[in-house]
Amino acid sequence: MKLIVGIVTEDDSRNLLENLVKAGYRATLVSSTGSFLRQGNATFLVGVEENQVDGVLEVFERTCKKRVRELPPLPSFLTRSDVQQEKGTTVEIGGAVVFVLDVERFIKI
Repeated sequence: MKLIVGIVTEDDSRNLLENLVKAGYRATLVSSTGSFLRQGNATFLVGVEENQVDGVLEVFERTCKKRVRELPPLPSFLTRSDVQQEKGTTVEIGGAVVFVLDVERFIKI
């Protein structure tokens, strides 16, 4: 048995949950916050048999798309005095970070 832990943006979480359920997988959704952009994320926990891992990963790939976001410049009081930041920064967000872990023991009570 495997435990798939997937971290996605909050924007993709609803569609991912719907697509996992449509594909016949059960998932637990936990709200989380990322440290880089301090924005809402969703952490998915999906327990499956080893032969189902590729199917779950395909749902993640199909649903969680990367996109570009413009971040505004930081206020001057948050930057070092020797650094001038006149314009915002472009960052890529979205997609998914997925871990596939071996499950030593599974108990359903």
